[in-house]
Amino acid sequence: MFGIGFPELVVILVLALLVLGPQRLPELARAIGRGIGELKRATQDLKDEMDAEMRSEDEEAEPKTHESTPDRLSIPPPPSAEQGTVISDPPPDENRS
Repeated sequence: MFGIGFPELVVILVLALLVLGPQRLPELARAIGRGIGELKRATQDLKDEMDAEMRSEDEEAEPKTHESTPDRLSIPPPPSAEQGTVISDPPPDENRS
């Protein structure tokens, strides 16, 4: 929380109480609480709206597939040593010393 620890928070609250007085401090705290709540709601609404827009764009961008075309392309696996393909080192060069 912005690097403010408990002792700093207590000092800030005591100073606010001294400056604003006991009558105005609860009013200010309620107003700040309402403002923070309204900001959170507005932020959540904006996030929800953007998520819905992204989903609708994704749905529009998906290509239309025909029933005869497969969902995935089938790519055969690479040949393995069991199928007769053996990978070995090249034969040594006899001209080298």
